[in-house]
Amino acid sequence: MEHRDSRTAPPTLGVGMVGYAFMGAAHSQGWRTVGHVFDLPLRPVMAAVAGRDAHAVQAAADKHGWTAAETDWRALVARDDVQLVDICTPGDSHAEIAIAALEAGKHVLCEKPLANSVAEAQAMVAAAEAARERGQLAMVGFNYRRVPALTFARRLIADGRLGTLRHVRVVYLQDWLVDPEFPLTWRLEREHAGSGALGDLGAHIVDLAQYLAGEVLVGVSAQMETFVKERPRLDGASSGLTASGGTRRGPVTVDDAAVFTGRLASGALATFEATRMASGRKNALRLEVNGEHGSLAFDLERLNELSFHDHREPAATAGFRRILVTEPDHPYLDAWWPPGHGLGYEHTFVHQARDLVESIATGTELLPTFADGLQVQRVLAAVEESAEKNSVYTPIAV
Repeated sequence: MEHRDSRTAPPTLGVGMVGYAFMGAAHSQGWRTVGHVFDLPLRPVMAAVAGRDAHAVQAAADKHGWTAAETDWRALVARDDVQLVDICTPGDSHAEIAIAALEAGKHVLCEKPLANSVAEAQAMVAAAEAARERGQLAMVGFNYRRVPALTFARRLIADGRLGTLRHVRVVYLQDWLVDPEFPLTWRLEREHAGSGALGDLGAHIVDLAQYLAGEVLVGVSAQMETFVKERPRLDGASSGLTASGGTRRGPVTVDDAAVFTGRLASGALATFEATRMASGRKNALRLEVNGEHGSLAFDLERLNELSFHDHREPAATAGFRRILVTEPDHPYLDAWWPPGHGLGYEHTFVHQARDLVESIATGTELLPTFADGLQVQRVLAAVEESAEKNSVYTPIAV
């Protein structure tokens, strides 16, 4: 139940966050900023953050603006001043925390990928569906849906500007694992991460492909590879995508790269590449959608821009044109800066927070749901199965 501060202030929504590293910092930015930018029906209050290291979690609370720090996520879930639990931990703990929070009567935001297995994701969906009957919401954090240019791209596709879709191609390229001496962080251990580039980056591009197309993948054919089989064991703590290693070495148990083709329900073809071994590429999420009437293209490293081609224009003047997605008529941007003043990566988390708060206030379901996260998990599982079977075409289980 949300609590009212005064007769004039909007009711508050107490937020508790589990995890405080890279994603925790990004989510904190969203919660700290959203009420200063958007007029909200509920006022988010950063009630508490939880982590196992008492000193580190208190430092994170002080740095990011959380009122209290907890060393046990169960204590955070039990707090009366927390109505929404935001999960920013490695995937191996997502299911346990989310299910406990939903059963405790809390709304839940869970980072992607939803879980480390289809079975875990199914259990989370069951808990979310039961909680929905009680008026609780559960959302998975695919933040790239909230890039204004991509939200606008979805609008153009839904409005039929591309006509019947033919192709969707998406790549997500990073290079932070090119150095074979980069240490063995949790993201490189299957028991914690579930998978490597596939779950970390591939989950994003699978979700975006399905989101933009407005339909799901029905089958895939895949290859995966681990190029560096062994790395130095972690020496101390890691922070974001940086860490230092010691002299002992351990096995890498996840993929470094995954490439796969797929077929959408309509028959459109899709291609995907996810790698953390593309030297020189820092955060290159690139996509293109081709339809009978036109095409759209996007690059996350130029996230305020969308390229659009209308194939029905005269050939003499037709071509891709650059749309600067900074106008007040574009998604989210009426609350930000004058036209031409671009946004950045962190703003996707502000937009995510805004949408979630408004849905909680109105009781309307918000996408992507845990069921959407389960669908992505099924695609990831099919990719792994296909790769294990020498790229055999693998239908997506329903």
